[in-house]
Amino acid sequence: MDISISYTLNGTEHVIRPTIVNSWLIVIVLSILFIVIGRRFKKMAYDEKPKGIYRLAEIFIEAIDNLTKETMGKANMGFAPYIATLAIYLAIANLLGLIGLTPPTSDYNVTLTLAMITFFLIHFSSIRLNGLGGYLKGYLEPISFLLPINIMGEIAVPISLSFRLFGNVLTGVLLMGLIYGALSGIGMFIGPLVTPVLHAYFDVFSGLLQTFIFMMLSMVQISNAIGDRDVVETKF
Repeated sequence: MDISISYTLNGTEHVIRPTIVNSWLIVIVLSILFIVIGRRFKKMAYDEKPKGIYRLAEIFIEAIDNLTKETMGKANMGFAPYIATLAIYLAIANLLGLIGLTPPTSDYNVTLTLAMITFFLIHFSSIRLNGLGGYLKGYLEPISFLLPINIMGEIAVPISLSFRLFGNVLTGVLLMGLIYGALSGIGMFIGPLVTPVLHAYFDVFSGLLQTFIFMMLSMVQISNAIGDRDVVETKF
């Protein structure tokens, strides 16, 4: 069911892999859905009780706000929209295997891009709240001799974030592919009994778990960069 896009530019053929195409599909579908939901919320009366998908959206937003407040503090609630975006995108991306599509997060280009966004927020927030001098001084603490180690530690953040997500999702994709290949040679009656259980673990349980872990690590890393702030409100 996966679709790849091929095109020729300056005599060279380029191929856009299915993982990237699937990522675009997720972004397009979610953008349309959120525009529709957002317009609906704007038209709702103040005392009107949300129903159906609108009630689910309200519950989700409240859950993300509470999680962000508990993890990062009330002053950093401005990061809640980013965390919510991560949660929705990663959850859907990791669950695509349920409908026969390759999860975008099984492509390291995708997970590295997500990790680099978090990496950018970590350092941008640190400079914004601590100043450039305070930010650079942090690399010399507790002693200046540790400067190379501190730099290596910062570089390791996006690598760790991206490889953890990529490795777990790719492992599930490869294992499910091997299992389907093995079952195709056994018979058509065993597959329907075995594959739902495996999809429940590799796609649903593992996929949602990795989504939560990526969210939590992003929040913790950003909080560590900002420090303990009780009165500063961060907005993006």
